[in-house]
Amino acid sequence: MKFKYAATGVAVVLSLAGCQRTSYSGLDNSSSSLPPLQAQPVPSVQSGQLPPPGGVTDPSQFPAAPAGAPTSVATAAPATALDVTKESMVGNWRVTNAGASCDMFLTLTNLGSGSRGGTRGCAGPLTTMGSWEVEGKQVVLKDRNGNVIGRLYKTADARFDGTTNNGQPVSLSR
Repeated sequence: MKFKYAATGVAVVLSLAGCQRTSYSGLDNSSSSLPPLQAQPVPSVQSGQLPPPGGVTDPSQFPAAPAGAPTSVATAAPATALDVTKESMVGNWRVTNAGASCDMFLTLTNLGSGSRGGTRGCAGPLTTMGSWEVEGKQVVLKDRNGNVIGRLYKTADARFDGTTNNGQPVSLSR
């Protein structure tokens, strides 16, 4: 019987000796058999003038506007427009646009080329307003992508009048 126990013990020891732990985690890099990657040459850096956005260099190459498209708003200030400063614009304004009223908030916090602004309760293109800036005697309202959505001119001490790009009249007052 002792031989039976001894043979069983030897069989258990031999079977356990054949087991070893293998790890596939990325933590043990010492057992990796792959060589490190060799550095590759990099081509020289080139410089040059980029083409204009959209690749159009000749303005006559633009397609014709679709029928019924709004015309662009004139950028020149009317002769009766009063001087305006950015500091005088900061704060809350009551907006009248297309017969409806809403609120506009203007700050001096930089956002792109303009200052941060926004609207609450507005309809139409004013819902996309994200920034504004003063250009000469006009206040330019821009959407969140920096596209002009309207222009206003100071017509009284606390009043600005103008239009959106689709031709709707807009008035700001306090």
